[in-house]
Amino acid sequence: MEISVVVPVRNEEKTIHNLLDGLLGQTRMPNEILITDGGSTDKTPEIIEEYSRRGFPVRLIRDKAALPGRGRNLAAAQANCEWLAFIDAGIRPSADWLAGLAQRAEAEDADVVYGAWEPAIDSFFKECAAIAYVSPPAKIGDSLMRPRSIASTLMRRDVWEFVGGFPEHLRSAEDLLFMNKVAETHFLTVYAPNAKVRWSLQPTLGLTFKRFVSYARNNIRAGLWSSWQAAIFKRYGLLLVSTLPAFFLGPRWLLLMPMLWLLMMVARGLVAIWRNRNCYPASLGRNIFRLGLLVPLLTVVDAAALIGSLQWFFKDRVDPTMGVTDGA
Repeated sequence: MEISVVVPVRNEEKTIHNLLDGLLGQTRMPNEILITDGGSTDKTPEIIEEYSRRGFPVRLIRDKAALPGRGRNLAAAQANCEWLAFIDAGIRPSADWLAGLAQRAEAEDADVVYGAWEPAIDSFFKECAAIAYVSPPAKIGDSLMRPRSIASTLMRRDVWEFVGGFPEHLRSAEDLLFMNKVAETHFLTVYAPNAKVRWSLQPTLGLTFKRFVSYARNNIRAGLWSSWQAAIFKRYGLLLVSTLPAFFLGPRWLLLMPMLWLLMMVARGLVAIWRNRNCYPASLGRNIFRLGLLVPLLTVVDAAALIGSLQWFFKDRVDPTMGVTDGA
């Protein structure tokens, strides 16, 4: 098998070394690594070009307007190999990641292979972030794996061509639409639980909020509102409805609202801890500390989902081009 690795990047000077060193240190080396830079304003392109000058099979493609979907499409179109491996910046592959994907494809004569991924946990904040919003592993075939991710994928070039590539107008969620299209085809898809990458989470509440505003806005653009934001709007809608007795019982009834909200967030935090008990086992004391951070984390994610949705309603719904290049 000859494999081209495809990567879209933008302003990744802090992480691109880890990604490239990880790809170049694979037990099964890729034949080439194609990286599309979507208009970086930092030193990302210079770092990539330095690897090329040192003789590594790394090619840089520049496109100032390339969002992730277009970045992948540009690189895939210029790839020389029959097989395309997709990965993202901010991710570090295990040394046998590509070998694990390739072995699974060869063993099953498959067209698409989804590998495994794990959040990189290097702080208490990221541990709680993973519990708050990262899906825990579930049974897929004979293995426990997290949901499929384009950032750990190998497929025949024919598959990418057949579904028409990735949507190019979205800053996020384009991978979900692409994988959904692939799932509707006749191509054989298998999973490789031993082919792992590690994904870096946002390290602060502020960066988490910014990222999820973008996710929410693009999730609606992608037509996936019902898969995430709908449940959040429903929860807060019910909270608003519970304020109606105040018209009959007086304003003191409204004092119950903060308590109901806090009870809801604590309950969600406890559920998240329970769902992740096997991934992140801990003592009672540690779980109490986790709960103290999970409540603000879940609050930030909810607020970002609501604000991102409202941004779409008041901006993108009127002008669909807004937010595509504004850093959303």
